[in-house]
Amino acid sequence: MTVTVLPELAAVFLLIFARLGTLVMLMPGVGDRAVPINVRLVFALVLTLLFYPVVAAQMPALPNSLFGIAVLGGSEMLVGLVIGMSARLILASMQIAGTTIAFQMGLGFALNVDPTQGQQGAIIGTFLSILALTLIFATDLHHPFVMALVQSYTLFQPGEILPSGDLMQVAITLFTRMFVVGVQVSAPFIVFGLVFYLGLGLLSRLMPQIQIFFIAMPANIMLGFVLFVAVLGIVMAWYLDHVALSIKPFLGTN
Repeated sequence: MTVTVLPELAAVFLLIFARLGTLVMLMPGVGDRAVPINVRLVFALVLTLLFYPVVAAQMPALPNSLFGIAVLGGSEMLVGLVIGMSARLILASMQIAGTTIAFQMGLGFALNVDPTQGQQGAIIGTFLSILALTLIFATDLHHPFVMALVQSYTLFQPGEILPSGDLMQVAITLFTRMFVVGVQVSAPFIVFGLVFYLGLGLLSRLMPQIQIFFIAMPANIMLGFVLFVAVLGIVMAWYLDHVALSIKPFLGTN
C-alpha cells in the first residue's frame, strides 16, 4: 500500500505546488525580490500543505507516462503564472500613478528602489505601491484572493484544456485597466499640473525678465504635497474598491 499510494500522493502534491509555487513567486508582497527565495519557497510549501486537503479531490487521474505528468505540471504552472501576473498588474497601476504624480510635482528625478517591482521607480510611486499593499492586508482583501486560489481549481480544472481565449481576454483587460487606473488615480494631479504650468506660462509672458519656472519650482512641490495629502484617502479608498472588483472574475462572480 505504501509503495502504490505514496508516489501518487507525492505527484498530486507536486502538481498543486506547481500552480501555487509559480503564483507565490509572482504575487505582490511575498513574491517581491526583497523577500529571500528561501522564504518564498517555504511559504509556497506551507500553502501547498494547507491547500492539499481542499483541492486534492479535484485533481485528475495521473497519466501513466512521465511526459504526461510533465505536461500536466506545465499547465498548472501556466495557470499560476496567469493568476500571479494578474495580481502583479493590479498593484502596478499604483506605480504608474505615482510616476505620473511625481512628474507633475516636479519630483520625476527623485528615484529610489521600489521593493514591490524590484527596480528603480519614482519615490511617490514606491510610497503608493507600499501603501496599497499594506492596505490590502489591513482591510483583509487578501482573504478573497485566497478564496480565488481555491476557486481557480474550479475555473481552471487540472487536466482539462486551458481556455486560452478567456485567459488572453483576462490578461488584456487587466493590462488595459492597469493604465486606466493609473491615469484615474493621478487625474487630480494632471489637472493641477496643467493649470499650474499654464499660469506660469502666462506669468512668464507678462514678466519675461524673471525666471518664473525656476522660482515657482518650490511652490509646485509644496502645492503638490498639499493636494497629495488632501486626496490620498479618497484615492486609496477608490483603489481598494478597484482591487475587490478585479478579484471577482477569479471568484466566478461578475
